[in-house]
Amino acid sequence: MSATPTKTRTASTRAPSARRTGVREQAAQTTRDNILKAAIKVFARYGYEGGSVEKISKAAKSFDRMIYYYFGSKEGLFIEVLEEIYRRMNDAETALDIRLDTPVEALKAVVRFVSQYYRKHPEFVTLLNTENLHKGKHISKSMRAREYSSPAVSVIEQVLAAGVASKEFRADLRARDLYLLIASMGYFYQSNRYTLSAFLGEDIDQPEAVAHWDDFMIDTVLRTVRQSTTP
Repeated sequence: MSATPTKTRTASTRAPSARRTGVREQAAQTTRDNILKAAIKVFARYGYEGGSVEKISKAAKSFDRMIYYYFGSKEGLFIEVLEEIYRRMNDAETALDIRLDTPVEALKAVVRFVSQYYRKHPEFVTLLNTENLHKGKHISKSMRAREYSSPAVSVIEQVLAAGVASKEFRADLRARDLYLLIASMGYFYQSNRYTLSAFLGEDIDQPEAVAHWDDFMIDTVLRTVRQSTTP
């Protein structure tokens, strides 16, 4: 008879402790997430050198020591920032509704996605510019960066295979090359829009100019992948 009350007391004393542990873990994760979000904004605005720990902790409404506690160093935090922006793009790519039974339309959707993603997420472009100034020395230390490149290339590989099967696309193309073509056109336009506008004497950031470039990108990609009609 005494066993039942003992179990009841044990369960009742453990439950509050488990709840407290869960609350602490949630609070720790929230603090970490807030620091990461703040770091993305600060590094995008000030670059790696200008994005100080003090600026980041202030933006996150946290403390400098928490950055070192969760990320080890400023460089460790920057590496996780780069991983996070790649992860976000990867998630957005994964959510794309691609119909392989219509490979031409599928490829158009991929091109539009890349162009629009760069435009909607200028911090992505800015942070990659910063890392390229450092010759990729931070992202090269990441153990996860390669995980985020494969889905993007894989989607294009599937679309190309579908187009080859339907005899609409050439069979001698590499998905990697097509990915680089699409990414370079979208990235260059976004990252250099201010200097290009001054150089060309027109605001290429205007909606009609952007729409024209999207159409040009699609036309260029389709001309590249389509079967030649010449003997």
